[in-house]
Amino acid sequence: MKNREAKKQPFDPPVYVKYIGLSFQLFAVIGGGTWLGWWIQGKSSMKFPLWILLFVFLSIVLAFYQLWTSLKEDDRRK
Repeated sequence: MKNREAKKQPFDPPVYVKYIGLSFQLFAVIGGGTWLGWWIQGKSSMKFPLWILLFVFLSIVLAFYQLWTSLKEDDRRK
């Protein structure tokens, strides 16, 4: 009985579940960066939306970097 329990492999969810999670992660990172830029822009007295543009760009770069590292990690497992 103990041998069967020891040989059980961890649950591996379907691939689409991981990619749905990655899409929500991209949405959260880009949305959070946009909100942070909007909040800082509201605190500053500049009329040009520099902070919004800066944080949107940085959050997009960060989100795609996270996506790239996650996909690269999947290739190593195969």
